[in-house]
Amino acid sequence: MNFSTSEIAQLRADTPGTAQCNHLNNAGAALMPAPVVDTMCEHFRLEARIGGYEASAQEAERCNAVYGSIARLIGAQQREIALVENATVAWQMAFHALAFEPGDRILTARSEYGANYVSYLQKARQTGAKIEIIPDRADGATDPAALEAMIDDRVKLIAITHIPTNGGLINPAEEIGAVARKHGIPYLLDACQTAGQMPVDVEKLGCDFLSVTGRKFMRGPRGTGFLYVRESWLDHLEPPFIDHFSAEWTSTDGYTLRNDAGRFENWENAYALRLGLGVAAEYALDIGLERIQVRAFALADELRAGLNQISGIQVHDLGSARCAIVSFAHDTIPAESFKLAAADSDVNISISSASSTRLDTEARNLPDLVRVSPHYYNTEEEIAQFLDVVKAACLNG
Repeated sequence: MNFSTSEIAQLRADTPGTAQCNHLNNAGAALMPAPVVDTMCEHFRLEARIGGYEASAQEAERCNAVYGSIARLIGAQQREIALVENATVAWQMAFHALAFEPGDRILTARSEYGANYVSYLQKARQTGAKIEIIPDRADGATDPAALEAMIDDRVKLIAITHIPTNGGLINPAEEIGAVARKHGIPYLLDACQTAGQMPVDVEKLGCDFLSVTGRKFMRGPRGTGFLYVRESWLDHLEPPFIDHFSAEWTSTDGYTLRNDAGRFENWENAYALRLGLGVAAEYALDIGLERIQVRAFALADELRAGLNQISGIQVHDLGSARCAIVSFAHDTIPAESFKLAAADSDVNISISSASSTRLDTEARNLPDLVRVSPHYYNTEEEIAQFLDVVKAACLNG
């Protein structure tokens, strides 16, 4: 593949968890590299020595530099980045800042993530807005041509998940962005599974808002995430809630919102975790997102090829191009059995249930799926080990 044996060895030496387990759950939470962990621990120790306020003041330059790291990661301006607690907060801050009226249309994908979809349902109940599903192409990806045919003046939002939680699918986010831009419709993109797995360029994608978590393929800490807000939107959106960081209290009955994406943040945050997120972004940038994508996708393809050779196994991935998330089921053996068998061999995987992507699950009549997500620091030997686990589980029934 595109990494030398010595480079993989160094990356694994940088990742203490690889000595403890075969971690194939990077779509859940990846193993953090040592520089990320060390950075956070150093800041926690600094807080313990001199106090939390004093530590953040001493490290203000490094903390502020995180905005630049994230901006470089996605091709944005620093002032377009808000650092928040997780991707849900990021997504919700953008979504709930938009106004909807009865009859307004929200267009989304069949593969949309459950956390997002329940917000559409809530907004529809509250405002009378309608949720409509963009049809899929034959390969299972969201169809930009079908989206184009749905556009009218009542469409107030196009919102999709770039890489769904299961199914290996990469939705054509750039083509969907072209439709949104053509018609001047706000475009919210969930890129939780994208950042850190493949290159992200918000200009190419054409999105107005992009939400990301730190814990998945970015290899950052849990409890971190960020929101991108295109500069042209910054003066037009009021966050659903604010505090004295996002807005200045200018008079007894007045306030002024910040003029950057910081208006979507609040004052208190975990500075150690924020620093860890910045190191994770720089770590990925130093390796190169194009290289990461090639290797991670190749490992996933190797896994799919092996699964396709095992009797009773059905790989349920979609799309013409597939990412490093592999989903499968057995004809008779439940997903939980494979997860338990993997755990017995110190292999970490996860299960994707109907509530994560209910529309897709019901449309394809899917059972609970085994979800396996390798990353660039995994090895071919670890893929082979997991395939042996699956074969043994099938034999044991």
